[in-house]
Amino acid sequence: MKKTNKLLALLLVVTLIFGGTAYASFPVKNESKKEQTAKSTEQQELKAAQLNNLENVQTIVKEDVSNAPMPIDEEKLILILLWIFLWGLAGHRWYAGKPTGWNILFILTGGGCGVWAIIDLIAILKGDF
Repeated sequence: MKKTNKLLALLLVVTLIFGGTAYASFPVKNESKKEQTAKSTEQQELKAAQLNNLENVQTIVKEDVSNAPMPIDEEKLILILLWIFLWGLAGHRWYAGKPTGWNILFILTGGGCGVWAIIDLIAILKGDF
């Protein structure tokens, strides 16, 4: 029983030392209701203006994009075709000029069990490859 009491006392002391209260290390300002209302009104007006501008931009973009043909990037098309047909041999990686050692590792691991290959495909589609 005495050991249990000593253990509980030790646990209490450790908790008080290391688990004490936390204080803010910066000054906290209390704003009045008028200031809060003014800030909230300004924020609402700003959001309304931004929304109006966004709607105008979306309208312009929709008009411009609707008539534009979809551009075909030949480099991206070639990389995708190489990935589809020769991904196991790292065809897309050799074509893009990636380091030889990494290409050999890609082949030996089967494209990192397919994970590395999927990452490559996503990078190609995003245009970051």
